[in-house]
Amino acid sequence: MHFNDHSEFSIRNARIVTADQVFTGSLSVLRGEFEQITPGSGGLSGADWQGDYLLPGLVELHTDNVEKHLMPRPGVCWPVPSAILAHDAQVVSAGITTVLDAIAVGDLEPESLRTQTLHSCVKGFDEARDAGLLRAEHYLHLRLELAEENLTSLFAPLSRHPRLKLVSLMDHTPGQRQWTDLGAYRTQVAGRHGWCDEKIDEMLSIFSDRQQRYVEPNRKKIMQLCAENSTPIPLATHDDTTPEHVLEGVKEGVRISEFPTTLSAAQCAHQHGLGIVMGAPNSVRGRSHSGNVSAAELARHGLLDILSSDYVPASLLHGAFLLQESNYSLPQAIATVSRNPAQRIGLTDRGEIAVGLRADFLRVRLFQGIPVVLGAWKQGRQIA
Repeated sequence: MHFNDHSEFSIRNARIVTADQVFTGSLSVLRGEFEQITPGSGGLSGADWQGDYLLPGLVELHTDNVEKHLMPRPGVCWPVPSAILAHDAQVVSAGITTVLDAIAVGDLEPESLRTQTLHSCVKGFDEARDAGLLRAEHYLHLRLELAEENLTSLFAPLSRHPRLKLVSLMDHTPGQRQWTDLGAYRTQVAGRHGWCDEKIDEMLSIFSDRQQRYVEPNRKKIMQLCAENSTPIPLATHDDTTPEHVLEGVKEGVRISEFPTTLSAAQCAHQHGLGIVMGAPNSVRGRSHSGNVSAAELARHGLLDILSSDYVPASLLHGAFLLQESNYSLPQAIATVSRNPAQRIGLTDRGEIAVGLRADFLRVRLFQGIPVVLGAWKQGRQIA
């Protein structure tokens, strides 16, 4: 796929958001990197952005958005290549220039689409990337369901994948973590699957048995596989609810706490230096869909480091701008969707507007308070 590729160009009259300030100015790009950044109305010539925001390209650590394209309706399975390309186009249009595609390894529910499409999905991303068809830069985030009976055999072939940038340890067994409120769980699965109360009771018993049999053995085997990798893989916990959940992860070398469900868990994660990820849909909606702690509440306590679009790509930039209502400056808010996630997984060449870094950036304009992406560039090439 061919994009506009200018080895050198300039932009003027842009509202530039750097790591620590916002100013109107100009910048130049040379061979895919930021070459010069100049505050003020003078300086460089070039395309006039008429005061639109110039922001770093967004870095997404956790989106399972591709699943919606793989199964656009219940029971409808879409071809993997088509689903991947549609997902890629959607994330780029949302301003995401680097994305970790969160692919589930194992599932609680029987005959899960996730288990059926795991390896074909990873292969599909590899093939689309090798063919030059992906606009965003795609990496892997493998989400390991610890109660999955066959977890080790599913994960082992992927544990040394060259694009693997994050592994998260999940336990979605109802009755704890995300689904502490069984009433909320019952409502959710009744709507999604149409299960009656008797069916839900049957599945709850099966899930509980699987948790007791497989979670701890799987955790030990996964830690061993990750430790054997020549390149350390960043680890994340998922849906921490208690300080004990956090401390369990800390002992295992976890660096990221994804979607803590309570204030106390987030406080513990912060005290131990973990990067705290919250959902941008939570930020936009003002509450969690599971009834857990809101992103805004954690932000007000200074406990939100990274936003993730999770299941709505367009929520990422919108959610970041809304953090200003929780006393984040605009540079601090934008860092939650750019510099902070990039640095947590070792991508130190991107994530902010600074001389010498990759020219991954966006043109953004506010419309009725909502940030709209008018253009996206990756390494100086326009991709949207």
